Amino acid sequence: MTTPHLSKALATFASELQIGDIPEEVIARTEDLLVDWFGSAIAGKGSRPVETITQFAQTMGGFNAANPGSAEILISRKSSSPFLAALANAAASHVAEQDDVHNGSVFHPATVVFPAALATAQTIGASGEDLLVAAVAGYEVGIRVGEFLGRSHYKTFHTTGTAGTLAAAAAVGRLLKLNPNQMLHAFGSAGTQSAGLWEFLRDAADSKQLHTAHAASTGLMSAYLAQSGFTGAEHILEGKQGLAAGMSSDADPSKLIDRLGSRWTIAETSFKYHASCRHTHPAADALLQVMLKHHLKPSDIAKVETLVHQGAIDVLGPVTDPATVHQSKFSMGTVLALVAHYQFAGLQEFDQHFHDQAICAFRDRVTMILDPEVDGAYPQRWIGKVKVYLNHGEVLEGRVDEPKGDPGNTLSRAEITDKAMRLAAFSGGATPSEMSSAIERLWNIRKQPKVGLLIS
Repeated sequence: MTTPHLSKALATFASELQIGDIPEEVIARTEDLLVDWFGSAIAGKGSRPVETITQFAQTMGGFNAANPGSAEILISRKSSSPFLAALANAAASHVAEQDDVHNGSVFHPATVVFPAALATAQTIGASGEDLLVAAVAGYEVGIRVGEFLGRSHYKTFHTTGTAGTLAAAAAVGRLLKLNPNQMLHAFGSAGTQSAGLWEFLRDAADSKQLHTAHAASTGLMSAYLAQSGFTGAEHILEGKQGLAAGMSSDADPSKLIDRLGSRWTIAETSFKYHASCRHTHPAADALLQVMLKHHLKPSDIAKVETLVHQGAIDVLGPVTDPATVHQSKFSMGTVLALVAHYQFAGLQEFDQHFHDQAICAFRDRVTMILDPEVDGAYPQRWIGKVKVYLNHGEVLEGRVDEPKGDPGNTLSRAEITDKAMRLAAFSGGATPSEMSSAIERLWNIRKQPKVGLLIS
């Protein structure tokens, strides 16, 4: 029996995907995710790591000032090459911790797929429909690669930085109309450059923005190189010295082609409600449920136990005394403290209050405990369970099976629009009128014969 060539099967799918293959509700979901991503990208303005990467991109593109390129760097309103625009926009859209996430792969697709796809579409004059098809290809590839690499991979590697290279390559490759063999070579080049380690969390380092910037731009580069005949490893995913061999101990090759063409993983993708690491959201929603039901104040609570999966402990555990706003978004205690005090852990709450005395005091009364049920359901389901210990001795329990933003508890288009407007207002990245105009254009992107500038 011949062993299936899984990398090629996935590459062929991405290469040959057509608008008619995609259900209408999946196209609509892709539009939702595009608008949601745009808000996160604009929210990156003013962030020091993002501004540093953006300045680098603009400097590197300065050698041809008379013809800088037609791809839009969103936070600076300047044009550049698609490579550098993808680099800058991918960094910008991941810093606010409001970009989307796919539960089963523990992967943030939008922040690597849309920057690469938008920059390419603007450069080659692709249509809005082309952009949407390319985005679906990118999501489907990246999510499946993340699921394939498994939980052992995520323990050390930031999946958005690793699987993200292939997701971006798939999206750009589809826009460039790569044939299946070219797409396979793009995957090989993207996969060999996959990178992203969680060690940065211990130092409050800026690496998370570099992970997405690198993944989006590297995937784009890999697709363009493949178009010009550059070759890559043909078994980059499942080969003896491929991604799984080097980066996973529990890889499941069947995940790569699981119901390919009938199961649309992009429709399984969740929106972020709170502006923090997604691992904190289930417990935050469960705590809020308890507090609202029992009319509790933060001062009523002696301590909170969060019952979590191992992935939450791996990622959030190193952050015990967050030194920066961004690091505090990976502190379970800080997120729950903000939710307890303000009923929401948004950008304003983090920026103004993450180090308040009351928030720090509550933070230190929050612990994480591995729970067999929660861990067994993860990553397909992210269950939130908390035990809330009151000062007078009573213990209350809360449970949320679908955190706000999950497909079964999703955001409406009005909520997505409101979120994007709120993100822009926080960062000052665009005026209300600019955002309204850009969002209207994005809601109607499928009708656009050419993807032009979003903010003009």
